[in-house]
Amino acid sequence: MKCIASLFLIAFGLPTLTFAQLNPSLMQAGLDAINSATLSNDQVVQYSRQAVQQMDAQNPVAGPNDPYTQRLNRIVSRHRTVSGLPINYKVYKVKDVNAFATADGSVRVFKGLMDIMTDNELLAIMGHEIGHVINHDSRDAMKSALRRSAIRNVAASQSGIVGKLSRSQVGGLADNLLGASFSRRQESEADDYSYDFLKRNGYNVMALATSFEKLAKQNGGGGGSVTQILSSHPDSKARAQRVRDRARRDGLVR
Repeated sequence: MKCIASLFLIAFGLPTLTFAQLNPSLMQAGLDAINSATLSNDQVVQYSRQAVQQMDAQNPVAGPNDPYTQRLNRIVSRHRTVSGLPINYKVYKVKDVNAFATADGSVRVFKGLMDIMTDNELLAIMGHEIGHVINHDSRDAMKSALRRSAIRNVAASQSGIVGKLSRSQVGGLADNLLGASFSRRQESEADDYSYDFLKRNGYNVMALATSFEKLAKQNGGGGGSVTQILSSHPDSKARAQRVRDRARRDGLVR
C-alpha cells in the first residue's frame, strides 16, 4: 500500500506543463528527450530527494526532541538500513492518516497514522512502503511522472543529462509523491515484502493484518482524515484476510 499504507507506503501523478510554458524553439527537442532519453536510477534518486526536501520545507516536521520523533526512532532503531538501502525517517505533524517512502530512501510518517497504530503496525506499514522502493515501484512511478510532465530541459536531448528542476517543477514532483497508484500486483508484492520483513526480524506478522483492518475502519467512516492512503486501499479487509491466511499456512497463528 503506499506509505501508509506505508503499510501500505505510498504513491503519484504530476501535473503536466502546457506548451505555452515551453519555448517553441525547444519544444521538439524536449519531446525528443522525453521519447528517447533514459533516466538513470541515480537521477531518479536525485529528483526524489529534491521533492522530499521541498515537502519537508512545506510540512511541520517533528523535531529531534518531539515525542513523535522519539517514538519513531525507537521503533526503527534496528532498521536504519533495509535490504541494503539507507533509510531516513521523519514525522510530519499532520493529522492525516498517511505515510510514504521514496526512491532515495526517505520515509515520512504522518502524526495521524502514528496516533492509531501500534509500534509493530507502524513497522508493518513502513515495511510495505519500503517494499515499493526495494521492488522499484517507486522508481518506475517517478520515471513515468517525469516523462509525463515534460520537465526535462533541452540539455537532456543534447547530452542525455537531465537538467536542474525549477521550484515549481520540484513542487509537482512533491505532489506526485502523494498521488500515484500502484497496481494490484505491486501492492500484493509490497504486502509480501512487509510480511517477510516482519517475519525475518522476529515481529508478529499479524501486525500487517491488523494495520489493514484499522485502515478499513478509517475508510468506513471510523474517524480521522481519509487520505490518499486510505482511498487507494479499498480492499483493505481482503488484504488483511490474505495475511491471516498466509500466517495460518506458515503455522504462525491457529
